[in-house]
Amino acid sequence: MSPRVVAYLRLLRLPTVFTALADIFLGFLLTHQTLISDDGPNPLPTFLLLCAASAGLYLSGMVFNDYFDRLIDAQERPDRPIPSGAISPVSAFRLGMGLMLVGGISAACVGLPSLLVAGLLCALIVGYDGGLKKTLLGPFVMGSCRVGNVLLGASAVPSLAEVFQQPQLPIALGLGTYIIGVTLFARQEATVSRRGALLGAAMVINLGVVALAMFVNKSETVIPEHRLPAMGILAMILFTLDRRLAVAITQPTPPVVQLAIKVLLLSLVMLDATLIYAFNGQVELAMATVALLIPAVGLSRMIAMT
Repeated sequence: MSPRVVAYLRLLRLPTVFTALADIFLGFLLTHQTLISDDGPNPLPTFLLLCAASAGLYLSGMVFNDYFDRLIDAQERPDRPIPSGAISPVSAFRLGMGLMLVGGISAACVGLPSLLVAGLLCALIVGYDGGLKKTLLGPFVMGSCRVGNVLLGASAVPSLAEVFQQPQLPIALGLGTYIIGVTLFARQEATVSRRGALLGAAMVINLGVVALAMFVNKSETVIPEHRLPAMGILAMILFTLDRRLAVAITQPTPPVVQLAIKVLLLSLVMLDATLIYAFNGQVELAMATVALLIPAVGLSRMIAMT
């Protein structure tokens, strides 16, 4: 693989896109029973368009993140593609715009609700990368991006109002809270983090997972026989995360904190799969979502996720 190709893959942070695709699996399977149907219209083309929309928008956000951070990265992370000179700022900007355009067009092909949700996501992405990231609003904007991504998966419905119904909206808000915590946890990842800030972020992460478990426990739309197993899986995920978070809080150096962030991001796939199992009920579709970890983990060994 040529160094230039590797540089672009690093710019895109390609492993992380599979966490965005897992959100589309989740949102779509909360509003559709399956991905392939022999009875009536086949939902698969719509699902694939939403995957393309999510991937385009998510990857554009990764590119714009490095484009807007290129000056500070020149000091803190000079080996990144733009400050190292492997990719010019102009090329990065064009790539980000092209990816965002692909995402918007793909959403428009699904329907007006998808286009509107994608438009909101574009605004959130540009706002976050363009300056809000460094403000107190930054983590909330990033959390809103994750909420919007889940709702994008649920947007293949006749009207925009149906996008914001149960169970997709409470689930999206729970995952958004989780990402607010992850964003707070990652705020000082390039330097030695403050233990107090990491502890506060860990509490928000726990709040997000607990909120999801409480919704699984009380929701009338959950598959009854899957309720307790799903809550058990969520408890195991949280236990595993808290062990990793505790290590990072004890040793708040960049390598340890960045490893924790990697685990937090990859765990999104497991959270999404567990919620599909709980609310959709088809184990095969939940396992198909889990399978997104295979390329994500494989690529993360070569390409940094943060």
